[in-house]
Amino acid sequence: MQQAFIYDAIRTPRGRAKAEGGLHDLTPFQLLKPLYQSLEIRNGLDPELIGEVVLGCVTQYGEQAGNIAKTSALYAGWPAEVSGLTVTRFCSSGLDAINVAALKVVAGQEQAAVAGGIEMMSRVPMMSDRAAIFEDPEVAVSARILLMGSGADLIATLYGASRADVDSVALQSQQRAAAARDSGRFKSIIPILNESKGYTVEHDECIRPQTTLESLAGLPASFAEIGRMGADAVQLAQYPELKAISHVHTAGNSPAMADASALVLLGNEDLQDRIDARPRAVIRAMVNACDEPLQVLSGCVAATRKLLSQQKLTVDDVDLFEIHEAFAATMIKLKHELKIPAEKLNVNGGVIAMGHPLGATGAIMLGTLIDEMEIRQARTGLVATSGAAGSGTAILIERIN
Repeated sequence: MQQAFIYDAIRTPRGRAKAEGGLHDLTPFQLLKPLYQSLEIRNGLDPELIGEVVLGCVTQYGEQAGNIAKTSALYAGWPAEVSGLTVTRFCSSGLDAINVAALKVVAGQEQAAVAGGIEMMSRVPMMSDRAAIFEDPEVAVSARILLMGSGADLIATLYGASRADVDSVALQSQQRAAAARDSGRFKSIIPILNESKGYTVEHDECIRPQTTLESLAGLPASFAEIGRMGADAVQLAQYPELKAISHVHTAGNSPAMADASALVLLGNEDLQDRIDARPRAVIRAMVNACDEPLQVLSGCVAATRKLLSQQKLTVDDVDLFEIHEAFAATMIKLKHELKIPAEKLNVNGGVIAMGHPLGATGAIMLGTLIDEMEIRQARTGLVATSGAAGSGTAILIERIN
């Protein structure tokens, strides 16, 4: 069996998912092309060495349909012999793409692969594919799949999280993200030129450093109406010990929608003899897990717990954790169950502040983790994401000196 090494991890900035956002004018293909080119330049990479491109994309519709992993590689000018695979596990898609590509390397099927994700939420809106699980109430109830915000409010209710509790999570995310951006800690960002708007996007656009607890407290609950329409009744039937669902999540303590893409270069140990780069990290373990579907977003907690258990590790054995801020209550559940110290967890903020471009998020988080591990000279790191329906994915990495 081979080992899967991470040679590079790059991403675009996260653009606001609005028409005025800095990346909105680019198609998904145009957003990915500079990353393919950067992988070549930064690593002295001949694309002919790549056996597979695996990309996560949640809303595979319109511009993002048609196996964008394969077609974006062709659009970037990569050889026709490079295979392409597009995967979805909802918001874990980017991290699962890395898992799939890494397994191909470990199995010896490929010497080198590229993995990552893409989501242009300003151009291909979330749920524009009109999936039955979100459009058909009978299917949704039978499968116990509700919208993400409803799951977040259920988690908050189960763990007794108040509005002040979840707003505090959001405030810390904003403060840490702003500090990290201002001090240049996001080293994996590749600036993107938007010719239509006439400027280059260099930083994440969703961070709101002016956020205060007072401004967060003034925002209305976002998912109370969905609860009244039937989501609350479904949840309370499953959890009869609860009297009511606490609707504490707002636009301020939920992930911001964003446009972004990310690519990770993976390979076996011999790849370093064929490119101008050395491995930055090695993948030590990968897991998938599923938690209760009605909690929707708790998979990152289940996956983290499962990975630690399988590897016979404790929280103390891992230097840094990059865990998906899949709404603020998920972080409260994580801290309650695994007791990860604040100084190890999402030290540069999370998607509440920086934005959540669905299929790209997991790959972005992995790059953020590697950047910070190199800055701190940390040895081990764990990244975990949540998908819908309680699904989750986690990867354990070790930094290469």
